[in-house]
Amino acid sequence: MSPLRLRLPVPVLLLLSTFWWAPSTAVRSSTLHLARRGGRRSFVPIAPGRQILSIPNYVARARLGTPAQTLLVAIDPSNDAAWVPCGGRTGCAASAPSFAPTQSSTYRPVRCGSPACAQVPGPSCPGASCAFNLTYAASTFQALLGQDSLALENGGVAAASYTFGCLHVVTGSSVPPQGLVGFGRGPLSFPSQTKDVDGSVFSYCLPSYKSSNFSGTLRLSPIGQPKRIKTTPLLSNPHRPSLYYVNMTGIRVGSRPVSVPASALAFDPGSGRGTIIDAGTMFTRLSAPVYAAVRDAFRRRVRAPVAAPLGGFDTCYNVTVAVPAVSFTFAGPVTVTLPEENVVIRSSSGGVACLAMAAGPADGVDAALNVVASMQQQNHRVLFDVANGRIGFARELCTL
Repeated sequence: MSPLRLRLPVPVLLLLSTFWWAPSTAVRSSTLHLARRGGRRSFVPIAPGRQILSIPNYVARARLGTPAQTLLVAIDPSNDAAWVPCGGRTGCAASAPSFAPTQSSTYRPVRCGSPACAQVPGPSCPGASCAFNLTYAASTFQALLGQDSLALENGGVAAASYTFGCLHVVTGSSVPPQGLVGFGRGPLSFPSQTKDVDGSVFSYCLPSYKSSNFSGTLRLSPIGQPKRIKTTPLLSNPHRPSLYYVNMTGIRVGSRPVSVPASALAFDPGSGRGTIIDAGTMFTRLSAPVYAAVRDAFRRRVRAPVAAPLGGFDTCYNVTVAVPAVSFTFAGPVTVTLPEENVVIRSSSGGVACLAMAAGPADGVDAALNVVASMQQQNHRVLFDVANGRIGFARELCTL
């Protein structure tokens, strides 16, 4: 699948330069032995990776191996597999911390012919150990499959035999420098590999990109989740089983509904049409007819001269304007209303403000896909309850 990317001039964004979306192929998980949490709440601190590692993902601290080696890993709900850079790798930043399998007494390679080897995308057997190849954004890499103890900081659970990839050859610069843990719906994702403890439930509150603190939280398991939260059914696409699909039924700009063709929002696994919730993409991408309708409604409501486009943003203003709220309505019904901070992105000088959404690709598998991205989710609690087939939304301040 081709990634979605948006390049913006350096003066435009206060924090950001690019964003991409690269969901992985769904894979199957292996058996795990987990340390029980004993009913304790599990809050994992998360922070914008842009401020810390110059990446668009949000990051958490992970402890891998015995004794534990600490890495800042990206959290990506549109990917399944986990991977980390390992010693002796080619193409990774030399200054980035890496995992040393030989220094861990609990690391075990996954052998060719084992059930786990058949679970990864594109498995190969260059030797006795299982390897796989994967594309992430503008990068490709080769990894050797292994298992070791993995825990997210303050997560309260250690997966004693977590299956992940040990990066050895990387082409391109899009791969998070200290690794990634997939939170997709596939069987090799973190929710799937820890489902005996976490019950396939997690939620997050994403802080603003401007935050340099670990003020966001990733909550694992049903314990500690909001008691009162509006939810919409979670849909499944057999052609893209890792992604979190929901049924978007309408959009409003201000108090007025946007005239969007119902067919442009309808969920259709056959054509790929539908809406996903994803924190691996920075800005919401809407299919061409949906975006055009939202953009035009936004411009009519603002009633100010539109400035020249900046990067992938085509609705910008170099004068102070009143920013209308944008609301997404999902089946339920559930309406998520976005205030100004989730609607526009401002230049570092504050002189230019742009609608922080864009049209998706003109053709290809993602042309009909709507992606509700991380900026539009910031300072909301987003609940992924796979066990009960639902996604929930609640306003929550998590930026310090």
